[in-house]
Amino acid sequence: MTELPSLRETVDSHGLMAKKALGQNFLLDQNVTDKIIRSSLAARGIPDFSGEDVFEIGPGPGGLTRAVLKTNPHSLTVIEMDERCIEIMQELQTVCGATLQIVNGDALEFDFGLKTERPKSIVSNLPYHISVPLLLGFLRQMRNFNSLTLMFQKEVAERISAEPNNKNYGRLSVISQLVCKVKPLFNLNPNCFVPAPKIWSSVLLFLPQENIPTAEEFKKLEKITEAAFGQRRKMIRQSLKILPNLEKACEIAGVSLTDRAENITPNQYLILAQNI
Repeated sequence: MTELPSLRETVDSHGLMAKKALGQNFLLDQNVTDKIIRSSLAARGIPDFSGEDVFEIGPGPGGLTRAVLKTNPHSLTVIEMDERCIEIMQELQTVCGATLQIVNGDALEFDFGLKTERPKSIVSNLPYHISVPLLLGFLRQMRNFNSLTLMFQKEVAERISAEPNNKNYGRLSVISQLVCKVKPLFNLNPNCFVPAPKIWSSVLLFLPQENIPTAEEFKKLEKITEAAFGQRRKMIRQSLKILPNLEKACEIAGVSLTDRAENITPNQYLILAQNI
């Protein structure tokens, strides 16, 4: 790729200041953004994104965008709401050409299920205030993706990867782990960002499980986990009493009616969903 101004120079030349309303915290250290992509590819056991269509939500000044473009994707589509960042992406597009495609819009409304002939991956420093709804949307469509490389608040990442009988274990843990193999890559100090948030961040890699729950099972899982963890202190005979055939489903899943939400494994939740 042609020599580009540094990320900080790009930000300064555009007078770009992070907007709190958009959940913006910019990564301006290209060494960090390169490490995110390098670590993700290494964990997948591949050298680059060759042959894949990659999507990025909220590219901002383009740190991750540049890192992805270095790895030879078939295409990189960025979804950005901020007109100021669109201008930066258009400047980058003049350098890298048609490989970079720009969508000015809301990622929550974007159709990631668009069919393409090539495998798809998502890479993003997610806006933290909408990271969970975005993740759930990706998980619903995980059959369409090779991988997700996503950054979250550290406490959200801990909830996603938590195991049963842990205070962080919840519905996000159950659904994420049934759909994907979740691999924590590394944590990022607040000082890596501009402006620096008050919390640490974590990068997670999501790879699809061999047997992903069906769309119907996914809906039931959302319903069951919402009910169970919405009253996590109660035994499931109480928290899940609205479910039909609860006693029989629990027997099949090997779950006791005196268990609480955090005692039940992801696979047991799936069996419950399959038998109600």
